[in-house]
Amino acid sequence: MPATTPAQPLLPQLLRQVRACRHCAASLPLPPRPIVQAGARARILIAGQAPGRITHERGIPFDDASGERLRRWLGVDRASFYDPDCFAILPMGFCYPGRGAHGDLPPRPECAPLWRQPLLDALPRIETTLLLGQYALAWHLPAQRGQRLTDTVRNWRTLWPAYVPLPHPSPRNQLWLRRNPWFEAELLPALRARVAALLR
Repeated sequence: MPATTPAQPLLPQLLRQVRACRHCAASLPLPPRPIVQAGARARILIAGQAPGRITHERGIPFDDASGERLRRWLGVDRASFYDPDCFAILPMGFCYPGRGAHGDLPPRPECAPLWRQPLLDALPRIETTLLLGQYALAWHLPAQRGQRLTDTVRNWRTLWPAYVPLPHPSPRNQLWLRRNPWFEAELLPALRARVAALLR
């Protein structure tokens, strides 16, 4: 008989395991609260960094000023954005990592190796992955490591439509947006059209 391998957990079971995860509890400033959204029919994946303090408290991804800007970039309303069969939201770290000298700390390094590939394997319908910031870029596009984020985003057409590199939609990136007007003039209209087509 051919060798068999353990069956991949179904997505609902996998999400329960993720939400119960306490793997790096001792390294977190607050009790673990893994925040993730995914449905088996989702065609768009949002790969962010890690929940901020507000997201940790509310338990809802991108329920803040960054989320409002991201939804404008995508041209979607809250109902569509929070429909797990429209958008999977898998940050590189699922729990709030705490604050550092220059903002939130990086995602915990234990999270992606433990959970990311099993979750991606359970999302076979993903057609476009939005990469928000350097940590998502480094994991999903290792060949891009070492490049400036601006250069990777500027060359978005070379990755289109499987991947769309984006700056983080944080209000802190207002200066970046002013310095790079091509982003709103060229990339965002194409992104909105792509999202609309995938959500039809």
